[in-house]
Amino acid sequence: MLDTRFPRIPGDIGHPDAFGVPTSLRTVKGAWPDKVVQSAAGLRGARVVPAFVFVVRAMERDGAKAITTSCGFLVLLQKELQAAVKVPVITSSLMQLPGLLATNAKVGVLTISSGKLGQEHIRAAGVPRERLKDVVIQGVDPKGEFATAILGNQLYMDVIKTSEEVVAAAVALKKREPSLEHVVLECTNMPPYREAIEAATGMKTWALTDDERLLRPFRD
Repeated sequence: MLDTRFPRIPGDIGHPDAFGVPTSLRTVKGAWPDKVVQSAAGLRGARVVPAFVFVVRAMERDGAKAITTSCGFLVLLQKELQAAVKVPVITSSLMQLPGLLATNAKVGVLTISSGKLGQEHIRAAGVPRERLKDVVIQGVDPKGEFATAILGNQLYMDVIKTSEEVVAAAVALKKREPSLEHVVLECTNMPPYREAIEAATGMKTWALTDDERLLRPFRD
């Protein structure tokens, strides 16, 4: 978990019921949202990598069967975090993109920051270079309630406004690329609005909690 204080409403990755299996939440102190929602250079410049590795190893020692994070931008640390432990590590919902692209010409991505989410993140998620053009990225209003409350790590946020803004971004994405049938929610704070997104656009949403690799250890 990032070091946050904004509300964790049902559906949010930080809500205790997000996965439907016993979940242990650990906070990486000092890993604030604005330090992590960055380019690769910005993330490494924030010097948070050792802290994430430390927490991941501690969780494995304490019996975690699978490990994930609370921010899609941490896909940039996928290789390092997986190399640190033996249990499955799935850092981001973006890691579902290769599978979706195998059966779809194009796939959408909704993100908290289209200005910061770049090809380096999509490549880190396993998307081949020749398919990068088939990933259509749309961000929410950078000055809206959703982005400012989360990136600003505010104590309160207007859930009605955040819902409207996330849905508006999804509608804009569908308008840009009408052929889209699937959209990956990069931001783990977006799933509370997935039903509204699907109703407004007809696109199927994909969240981090849909990744079978995280739930498989509980079924084996």
